[in-house]
Amino acid sequence: MGELPPTHTALICVALPGLAVSTEQGQLTGRGLEGIYRAGRRLLSRCQVRVAGREPHAVQARMTGADQVRFVGTLRVSPHAGPDPDVVVERIRHADGTERITLRSAAPRTLRLPVEVALGTDLAALGAIASGHTGPEVPAGVHDSGLRWVGPNGSSSVSADPPPADALASAGLLRWEFQLAPGGSASVELRVRLDGAAPVRAVGRAATSPLAPATATGDDPRVTALLRTSVEDLQALLLRDPDHPTDTYAAAGAPWRCGPAPAEALATARMALPLGTRLAAGTLRILARTQLRGPAPRAGLIPGPRRDAGAHLPPGCTATEATLLFPVLLAEARRWGLPDSETEELLPAAERCLTWLRTAVGDGVYLCDPQPGGPVRCETQAHAHRAALLGADLLDACGRPGGAGLREWARALRTAFRKDFWIDDLGGGRPAAARAPDGRPVPLLAATAAHLLDTGLLGGGEHAPGLLDRVQTEQLARLFGSPAMDSGWGLRGLGTKEPGFNPFGHRSGAVRVHETAVAVAGLATAGYEKEATSLLRGILAAAEAFGHRLPEMYAGEQRTEGGAPLPHPAACRPAATAAAAGILLLTTLAGLRPDAPARTVTLRPVRTAPLGEVCLTGLRVAGAPFSVRVSRLGLAMVEEAADGLQLGV
Repeated sequence: MGELPPTHTALICVALPGLAVSTEQGQLTGRGLEGIYRAGRRLLSRCQVRVAGREPHAVQARMTGADQVRFVGTLRVSPHAGPDPDVVVERIRHADGTERITLRSAAPRTLRLPVEVALGTDLAALGAIASGHTGPEVPAGVHDSGLRWVGPNGSSSVSADPPPADALASAGLLRWEFQLAPGGSASVELRVRLDGAAPVRAVGRAATSPLAPATATGDDPRVTALLRTSVEDLQALLLRDPDHPTDTYAAAGAPWRCGPAPAEALATARMALPLGTRLAAGTLRILARTQLRGPAPRAGLIPGPRRDAGAHLPPGCTATEATLLFPVLLAEARRWGLPDSETEELLPAAERCLTWLRTAVGDGVYLCDPQPGGPVRCETQAHAHRAALLGADLLDACGRPGGAGLREWARALRTAFRKDFWIDDLGGGRPAAARAPDGRPVPLLAATAAHLLDTGLLGGGEHAPGLLDRVQTEQLARLFGSPAMDSGWGLRGLGTKEPGFNPFGHRSGAVRVHETAVAVAGLATAGYEKEATSLLRGILAAAEAFGHRLPEMYAGEQRTEGGAPLPHPAACRPAATAAAAGILLLTTLAGLRPDAPARTVTLRPVRTAPLGEVCLTGLRVAGAPFSVRVSRLGLAMVEEAADGLQLGV
């Protein structure tokens, strides 16, 4: 496979299954990733505008939403007009394949302006573009009010309104001629379509979007932009199950991962629970339909691809992660207000996940990697422990057996883990990243240890116990707050002193937004607000540098005065877990701990109020709007809630 085309400078409009990928110049030239896509195929790779025989001079490119971008260019058309441009060319490009080109004149006399748009496409699949194996452009034909391309893998067309005066198939050219009076304007709208397909209807833009339109305000204006962009990006990444259109899930990210990714979809839905339980329910139903049946040992597993884990460990199994996340999401969605009928519907699938866990562990105490001779990973034990405790809580609440056995195993795991996975050293010790098949610890300080802090929500607003004891948790907090792990922009994937550290390594040094948010929430819950606040401020500063659209990862270079985070050229942006992480970070400030079945909500805000006053409105708890304000003194006050919802102690 060739080198991936870089994405860090691209302007990516998303309304899945539609994508529009552009550079700041605005012209689509067919190079790299540029183009209009639907369902992973490039419908249009070139769209180059010339006015009066010249390309407009690009002066600004700006995302105006998750699904659209605005380009502004200028021209000096009038003779003897001096240095000032007198024609402005505005282009509004949408992810659904529409583009509006508007010319505005400031000339003192009427202008006669010929306009040409050169179009072309290779109809390439995104995978072929990623590997550098695209073919030549497909020949065009004149079609209705535009052009059409037919290739062996499909066909696409562009129509124009108003229709062009000329359409030249051999050159892929549409032509108009406009007369603009002083102060006048003229527009052309282009519509790119996949032949035989209906227009793109983005799930998140529909009235039936599963995400509540929450907003944030406060002393720090960045919270407003971060939550708005996070919600918009999540909406843009939503997809429907084609066989069950009422069920939706979040694709992992654009442009590379616009399809199902079970572990990421579950993690995203979990962090997005403050926006309601509908995304969680849809994701759970979709994945329950993929769950493996039949004989052990794979019965109950939710299939998923392998994931690279860096140079020190073999690729990890996201099927294991997804299977352990399933009962956790169901249990926590119930706490946030998932109706009993939906909980009961999904409970058998959760029970199968928990049965798979007990079967996979067998007579041992640890959950090993599924491949022969695989390691025992630190984060896998954290996921398994949380699934056992929250799964037991769920089974008990629904009157189903099995809770006691899960709690007994979790207790044995805690005892063994605190001894076997803790490495004592002169610095106070650290958790091992994994244990090799021969039992030797892998002594790497990695961000995956953040999952040890994520214990999960039980009833009454309490969190489940963790795998580490209090002293070990305090040491992990100290390590995460050290310069080796805290880059100033977020949590590095691997400590700077570890062998193989690479600030751009996506599992060996880069800042991964999801893991940083998990660390912030876990540290705040455990009472280590200083370390949580430092990571929170770092990622908020990084978000501002990225226009509040956080990528899935960026370089773990040390932050310097006046500096900016270095983008990772292959990172998805937007990414579902990064967008949902923005929601988790802001709701962590309020310490929301709902228990909808008990009709209570507990607030444990960050007492130091690191961002000053923050007000979150339009959240969802117990199926109703919920708003909370955190004061500059670190006190939380409920401003809107469901009838009968009581404040817990």
